[in-house]
Amino acid sequence: MRIVVCVKQVPGTHDASIDPETKRIIREGIKVVINPFDTYAIEAAVQIKEQIGGEVIALSMGPSRAVTVLREGITVGADRGILLSDRAFGGSDTWATSYALARAIQKIGDVDLVICGKQAIDGDTAQVGPGIAAHLHWPQATYVMEVGEIDGASVTTKRMHEDGWDLCSLRLPAVLTVVKDINQPRVPTLKGRLAAEEQQIPIWKAEDIGADPELIGLHGSPTRVVKTNPPAGRGKKSVVLDGTVQQNVRALVHEMRQRSLI
Repeated sequence: MRIVVCVKQVPGTHDASIDPETKRIIREGIKVVINPFDTYAIEAAVQIKEQIGGEVIALSMGPSRAVTVLREGITVGADRGILLSDRAFGGSDTWATSYALARAIQKIGDVDLVICGKQAIDGDTAQVGPGIAAHLHWPQATYVMEVGEIDGASVTTKRMHEDGWDLCSLRLPAVLTVVKDINQPRVPTLKGRLAAEEQQIPIWKAEDIGADPELIGLHGSPTRVVKTNPPAGRGKKSVVLDGTVQQNVRALVHEMRQRSLI
């Protein structure tokens, strides 16, 4: 089974700023890390490989330094990595990004399963995974908390939602987006780190995946960010309770009800 895991390099700091002209995050000069939700996607893929065999390919789109997140995936069990990096991809929104990733998946060929983290922590849209499925015309399951039976034809998943969970059976090839409840990502091994350092990461440009220039980058992105604002302050309020245990408990319950916490 060939599994592609889509990973993203995201700002690893709260000090990221917004470009006033493009209304996008300024990524130059700030610490970057692998998107936390993507570590659960990698672990899910590696567990499937260990169960039924196959190959796990980490795929990312970003600047050349994004090879670090692909190497991080290799340290914990991915077999190889591929990076999409081209100025033509610059400014892509979730639609254009998912299109480019879908084209890359088609170029890889014979892919049975695509796994993504449920969302990236910089955009929080949770749109890229479903977007890939839409571009590929593949079935999808989002917010997957458990992968059940899987073979060359289908996969069964337990999918989290607001009222609990449901079971979904999807024919392959398919796309899954996973939540952190699905597993506990493993710690990189020395062998994995050595393998990652030795791995040559191919870099594909837009023309390598046959991407339509009209559908990538800022020009191919239908989303327009008109305005950005920092979140409003929470207006913290401290209350000191000074009485007997019974009085303090009653006062605490009253305060929490006032704040709609219970």
